[in-house]
Amino acid sequence: MEQEGAGTEQPARRSRKAGRRARKSNGNGRDAAGSSPRLRDVLFKDLRPTDLPSNFRQDLKRLYRFYLDEERRTQLAAMGRVRRTFKLLGWLLKSLLAKLSPGRRLALFASLVMCFLGQVHLNLPDGDKLETDLRFWGFLILLLVLMLELMEKVAARDEIEIARQVQLALLPRTHPQPGGWSLWSFMQPANDVGADLVDYIELPGGRLGVVLGDVAGKGLGAALLTAKLQATLRALSLDCPSLSDLGAQLNSILHRDGIDNRFATMFYCEIDTATGRLRFLNAGHNPPFVLRASAIETLEASAIPLGMMAGTIYKEGDLLLQPGDALVVYSDGLTEARNAADEEFGAERLRALLPRLRGLTAEHAVGLLIDQVTAFLGGERPHDDLSLVVLARPGGAAGPIPPPFVIPAARPA
Repeated sequence: MEQEGAGTEQPARRSRKAGRRARKSNGNGRDAAGSSPRLRDVLFKDLRPTDLPSNFRQDLKRLYRFYLDEERRTQLAAMGRVRRTFKLLGWLLKSLLAKLSPGRRLALFASLVMCFLGQVHLNLPDGDKLETDLRFWGFLILLLVLMLELMEKVAARDEIEIARQVQLALLPRTHPQPGGWSLWSFMQPANDVGADLVDYIELPGGRLGVVLGDVAGKGLGAALLTAKLQATLRALSLDCPSLSDLGAQLNSILHRDGIDNRFATMFYCEIDTATGRLRFLNAGHNPPFVLRASAIETLEASAIPLGMMAGTIYKEGDLLLQPGDALVVYSDGLTEARNAADEEFGAERLRALLPRLRGLTAEHAVGLLIDQVTAFLGGERPHDDLSLVVLARPGGAAGPIPPPFVIPAARPA
């Protein structure tokens, strides 16, 4: 009995000590009274020291691309090292100031001047001398500008998170698998919200619509236009007599209601699961690949992207997928993915991978391609939304296959 009592007393003491520790800290640097987290906990929260070098390099690349346009980057590449350094600093500073509001622009410039002047000596009218270190005041002004910018960013983040949740709700929750077909897709936004569209549309007569679209630009504005394109396509595709008419109506609506320099590329196809025939519309999108038993074909765009020019004529294409064939549709975020050496993944690298997809289901084919892109990036963050759709018709070797052809659209009278 004594041994049993002694044995239970030690765990009891340990339990009381654990309770005091738990009350002292609730696991994220706050004590039970709800006081502020310790500075050490704030500084080192979610910190992975091994990731710091790669994260720092990626942040520098993102800053470089954000503050300098393609023309500036091309000019810098042609300069010598010394001249390039001074030009880079000057252009970065001007671009930074241009992106701030007028008040903060002046405040930041004043803080930089103060930091440059440092300690100053002023002769007062009564003969006294005033010495002050302007770097301290410059630092305070710089901190104030940073706090204001961070405040707006955090406030905008909440709105973007809501938009992200709405966008996720609009994505397909399942991948339809019609009898004799295999279908899978992948979509990875480069930012919190994406501008790529991947959707499946159930149509009358047992047909299935599949779309991959890419709206120009990034951020919340592009995401809203993507949602508009999705809603418009879903409404029009149910009873449109031809895909030529569908393209014309989509183009008219996006051109009428769109914003300058905002357009959308789109590849849309409708599958007749019984016959294996597809009718498709390529509005300025990257040419999808058709993987045959012994060949690889491409489906070129029939016209410019949607919303660019009123009255554009689009053409409907027709395609037959035999057992063993596959259709691979992708966004430019896949082929334009860049690694640390600033090399593009490229359409040719994608094409070279396609023979490895023969005999795979669409899910495994998508997984293989995404794994290859991820390995190519080597930890680099994609700078554009990355989307992929694979439609496969599993089966044996294909026989003679008619080539895809395009049905000319009827010109308006």
